[in-house]
Amino acid sequence: MKCRHCGSTHMVPFLDLGTAPPSNSYVNVTERHMPELWYPLVIRCCGECRLVQTEDFADRETFFSSSYAYFSSFSTSWLDHAKRYVADMQARFGLTAVSNIVEIAANDGYLLQYARERGIGCLGIEPTASTAAAARAKGIEIVEEFFGAELGERLAAEGRSADLTAANNVLAHVPDINDFVAGFARLLKVNGVATFEFPHLLNMVREAQFDTAYHEHYSYLSLTAVSRVFEANGLSVFDVETTPWHGGSLRVFAQRSDTGTHAATAAVAATLAAEYAAGMLDDAFYTNFQEAAQTVRDGFLTFLIESRRAGLKVAAYGAAAKGNTLLNFAGVKPDLLPFVVDKNPAKQGFLLPGSRIPVVTEEFLKAEKPERVVILPWNLQAEIKQQLSYISDWGGKFVTAVPSLTVHP
Repeated sequence: MKCRHCGSTHMVPFLDLGTAPPSNSYVNVTERHMPELWYPLVIRCCGECRLVQTEDFADRETFFSSSYAYFSSFSTSWLDHAKRYVADMQARFGLTAVSNIVEIAANDGYLLQYARERGIGCLGIEPTASTAAAARAKGIEIVEEFFGAELGERLAAEGRSADLTAANNVLAHVPDINDFVAGFARLLKVNGVATFEFPHLLNMVREAQFDTAYHEHYSYLSLTAVSRVFEANGLSVFDVETTPWHGGSLRVFAQRSDTGTHAATAAVAATLAAEYAAGMLDDAFYTNFQEAAQTVRDGFLTFLIESRRAGLKVAAYGAAAKGNTLLNFAGVKPDLLPFVVDKNPAKQGFLLPGSRIPVVTEEFLKAEKPERVVILPWNLQAEIKQQLSYISDWGGKFVTAVPSLTVHP
């Protein structure tokens, strides 16, 4: 295996979750007896540039098909985050009607709808047909392609260079990270700004968030690695912020290395120093993670088995990719977890990949009244607890498995 950024063969073990199907490949109930394709889910760290990455066994089209079922707009708190982002960027960078925001991985238009509301020019790049159609229904122009250097250069040649590019939770999703980042250097205007949000690898390790690993996540990112990738592909980091999203994320601000004029803030050096102090330049930081993942898995499986023995009915909420990673690593099937609730109609009536657990509506939860509800997308637990607060009426309690099994009072 070679590092997909620097080409080094010095790869350090990080996480081996055995095999699993693609986390967003939900199974039609009419095909419940048909086989699924499972791929090894092995992640290593480059000992040279410290980019943590999957070992690849399939093309990206396998994981991002036309029926891709992740729609960003089903989380109200994420919509609030997107709305604040647009307002903050407009205030900071003076965006107007003649400006151009380009969002890479625009999904269902969850963010650009707020740019339209503010009268800011915008364009979305979204390769999956299902979410691209949802964005167009909101009146957002979408280029339905995978982004990279060629597309960035083509859009610039068409006079569609960007004052601001947004790339939320997509930098980890690209197999050719060099080509992807190079596209921003080509697309940005002379003093344009690119922002990237992604879960911080430091938090992933500290909080045992192994379930954020799945095939669609090709990379697991630190500012140390991202800065190196950017510098090699025509971008330079000038600011970084932390956000609580996905268990703790970074929002990185970058500019063209050849023309950008933004001075680097103290936050960049401080974040790099924090990563160094945590040991992220040393192999031991990465090689100890496997044991943490196994501890979480064992605690979750023990909880499910003991609940069944005690006669407690257990269900789950959120047919999320991270939940599928946890369920498949733990080998959970419907005998231990009979159903998962999700408010996304694109998932309802389907079966979770691998575990084959049915995805049902919230009305089913109200009818069954389980004593325990496992929140699989733990990063949204505050929102979900509020949404399902009524489970306390029948004595129900919420449960999270990461970073350790917790039954919430």
